[in-house]
This record gives sequence, C-alpha cells and structure tokens, in this order.
Amino acid sequence: MSQATLEEQMQNMPPQKQSKPGIQQQMTPKPLIDDPNYRAAGKLINKVALITGGDSGIGASIAVLYAREGADVAIVYLAEEEEDAQETKKRVEKYGRKCLLIAGDITDKTFCRKTVDHVFQQFGKLDILVNNAAVQYESESILDMDMGKMEKTFQTNIFAMFYLCQAAIPYLSEYGSIINTSSVNSHKGHDTLMDYTSTKGAIDAFTISLAQQLADKKSE
Repeated sequence: MSQATLEEQMQNMPPQKQSKPGIQQQMTPKPLIDDPNYRAAGKLINKVALITGGDSGIGASIAVLYAREGADVAIVYLAEEEEDAQETKKRVEKYGRKCLLIAGDITDKTFCRKTVDHVFQQFGKLDILVNNAAVQYESESILDMDMGKMEKTFQTNIFAMFYLCQAAIPYLSEYGSIINTSSVNSHKGHDTLMDYTSTKGAIDAFTISLAQQLADKKSE
C-alpha cells in the first residue's frame, strides 16, 4: 500500500468518539489486529510475555503476533474492557497458545506485584515484559490543564512502568526483554498533549538508563 493511499484512507475514516477507556468492539471500522500477510518464523517458541493494555489496539496486536511466533501471553487490562480482552484471548488461542487474562489497575503497585507473581505461578517463567498501556488527555492550554488528569497520565504511563519493572526483573529469564512503548511525540512534541508527551520523553530516558543498569545481567 502506498503512503498516499494510506493517508487517503485515514482521512476518510469516520471520527472515533468514545469516553475513556475506549472499547475496541465499539469502533467502526475496527483496527487490524491480526495481519493476514504476516509470516511467522517461530522467533518466540515457548516464551512467556506479559503485556499491559493487551486487550485492544497495539497491545492486542502484540499479543496475537507473539502467539503466532510461539509465545504464551498474559494481558493486563481494565475491567471495563473485558469484551476486548476476551476477543484477544480467542485470537491468541486460535494459534494454539495460552492467554492469561488479568483485569486491574496498573497504577496500583500492589496489583503490579501480584500480577507478575501470578504470571510466574501460571507459566513457571517470564521472558518478556511489554509496558504498553497508556492514557492521554488533550488540553488546549497549560493554563487549563486538569491536574487530576495530569497525575493520572503520569501514574499510568510512568509510575506503573517502574512498578512492573521492579516486580518483573527478579523473574526475567536470562536474556529476557523489557519493552517500553514510547511515541514520536517524545521527540517532536505535541501542543495539546503536554503531559502525555512528557511521559513519553521520560520513558525514553528510563529505557536507556535501565538498559545500562541491566546490561551485565544479560537482560535488555
């Protein structure tokens, strides 16, 4: 598909207006979660991955593609998104892999610790942590920013990442991986997403620093 064609299709798509959290099952059209043209190569045979925000969007696509590469997955999601989570589970299991569903709030440190413990108890190991879940709230001016929403953005996008990494690192297998989802906004900025953009810049810095700290432990 050419870039021009893709841009034309995006311009012609109907607006998606939902209160947060968005429910993928209510979207028209629905996002492409499982690419029929993707050719799996067995890159993750018998690996175990924990994916936050794995019920829909990018997180769901990661879960399904990991399953196609041979991994079992656990996905974390908000209870309100149960329908999306169940759909992702069906997609994963279609490829013969296991999918553990865990509903809860990753801004809760205790929940994050219990989640990682649960994944290890169910699968006996943990190879990959994908910190994908995030929230964003638009604000036209810094003078009008809702401080409650700003705190929620940092709690979800940054604090939860710290909590999950702290809980997961002791369990990660040798050569295990931690993948943190950033954004192009961390480099170019965004005038109506200042707090969200700030968290993505922080994720970049966190990832570089953590990689340096864990390099000798053969984890990435």
